[in-house]
Amino acid sequence: MPSAQLVDAQAVTRALAHAITAASHAPSIHNTQPWRWRAHGDHLELFLDESRTLAVTDPDLRLAILSCGAALHHALVSLAADGRHATVTRLPDKAETTHLATVCVDARIPVEASAVRHLETIALRHTDRRPVQSAAIDAQKLGSIAAAAESQNTSLHVLRPRQLFDLVAATDHAQTIESEDEAWQAEMNHWTGDDHTLGTGIPDTVIARETSQTTPGREFGHPGRMAIADTHHRTAVFAILYGPGDDDLDWLRAGEALSAAWLKATELGLSVVPLSVTIEVTVTREAVRQLLSGPGHPYLVLRFGVPDGDGACPPRTPRLPAERTVEQP
Repeated sequence: MPSAQLVDAQAVTRALAHAITAASHAPSIHNTQPWRWRAHGDHLELFLDESRTLAVTDPDLRLAILSCGAALHHALVSLAADGRHATVTRLPDKAETTHLATVCVDARIPVEASAVRHLETIALRHTDRRPVQSAAIDAQKLGSIAAAAESQNTSLHVLRPRQLFDLVAATDHAQTIESEDEAWQAEMNHWTGDDHTLGTGIPDTVIARETSQTTPGREFGHPGRMAIADTHHRTAVFAILYGPGDDDLDWLRAGEALSAAWLKATELGLSVVPLSVTIEVTVTREAVRQLLSGPGHPYLVLRFGVPDGDGACPPRTPRLPAERTVEQP
């Protein structure tokens, strides 16, 4: 008969495998999924996989690290739902800059209903670029989403209506700058479109195709964006995810905050669209920083809305099999 210690070790191994699977569903810049995991014993190590990063769009790897932060939070949600207490050491090795976190499972804990709900929500969370309903979002829901972000040491600044025009201008400026760069065009062509079938990237089926300039959107190097009528323009809420610093740790925590806020928004019945284009270009990132109510560094712009329930659920972006993101011993 196997010993209790052996049984528990096997249970921890399974819990870590489940955490890696949950993390594979995390949002990432252009669906690059730039994370790599190493599991051994009761430890799970998270690394940045530079082979799945964007050299032109994200040369400083900020958005790749943010993406890894979202994967880290998804993994921690899975462990909590499995009744595992985890201690996280972020950026544990100064000499190995791609080593972003070490997670150590060190105790059993009671499983809370909220942890199970968050894990179930991971399977439901997705980017819905379709127009939103004309229904307004209630302030209490926005407050709950902001609190979820704050729980990860990151803040959410909801834009006032008049600030939206500045965001539109910054978005247009950023897209113009990037679209005139041939290297950026080549990178976008690699990561978007139906020819990209390797479990990463953004297929044409998930990119909205109608054209309008009424609200910030993303063209992904193709004609199209989020089609939004005037009523939707008034009811969609745009917010800036931001924090006090601009170091790797700040961007990692921003990714954890993105995951926490997005899961909460999904649980509240709201759709989320992340908009990184203004963050990718230095001059427009500064323009977005000026929209904050106080000092801080912007990490991402988010659009919240009440999803349109009349149409079919939009296709999901593909995912790499979990084993493709695990470093084999």
